[in-house]
Order: sequence, then structure tokens, then C-alpha cells
Amino acid sequence: MRSSPNRLVAVIFGAVYLLVGALGFAYTSGVGFVATEGGLILGIFEVNPLHNIVHLLVGAALLIAGLSSVVAAKTINTIIGAVYLLLGIVGFFLVGTALNILALNTFDHFLHLASALVLLGVGLAADRSVRSAQSPRTV
Repeated sequence: MRSSPNRLVAVIFGAVYLLVGALGFAYTSGVGFVATEGGLILGIFEVNPLHNIVHLLVGAALLIAGLSSVVAAKTINTIIGAVYLLLGIVGFFLVGTALNILALNTFDHFLHLASALVLLGVGLAADRSVRSAQSPRTV
């Protein structure tokens, strides 16, 4: 795991997202499951119970992939990074609407964009030789 940036990033991000997902429930007491406004983690990141569950699922996927293999970590980093990039952009347009079922706020958008940059950057750039070494060359 130490020799693969993808596995390391997946394990670290997975553990952090699991922690944030679990911690989020302490801030969402009395908040509706898909409420458009929620509790604030660290006083700035808005969450509701659905948002917490998403964090737990993302964290579990990252952690499992990071502990499994380089290819799994590279794949999940790229997929989750792409989803977070989309969420970070689209999220700006959801605030203040009924479609904001994850209770996203501006701080969440920037955190999702930062996560996307790291996950996509590592997923697309690191461990390139691993995938090509495992797939046969075509002539």
C-alpha cells in the first residue's frame, strides 16, 4: 500500500469520510432525512442524515478499494473524484432549491471540488504502469 499513491489516498480519504459520516449524526439530531438545511459540522459544513449516509458509503467504498488492490483504488478514486467534481459544480445551483436533498452549502461545494481534484488527480495520473502492465498489449 505504501508504494501506491492510489491505495494510500483511497485509504486516507476513506477513513476521513467514514469519520465525517459518523460524526455528522451528532449534528443532525432533529433534522429531516432529506432536509434542505441541516446541522453544521465544524460550524461550516452543512449535513443532513442522507448526506451522512452518503459520506459513510463513499468512505467505505474508498477504504475497501484502497485495502484491496491498486487497480481497485485507482478505479474508485477516479469514479468518486468525477462524481465529486460534478457535485461540486452542480451543487452551486442547488442551494436554496427543493432539489438540495443533501443540505449542501457553499463550503461543501468547495470541499467536494478539492476532494475531486485530489481523487481525480491521483486516480488519473498515479500508478499508470500498473494498469498497462496488467492488460495485454494489442499489436
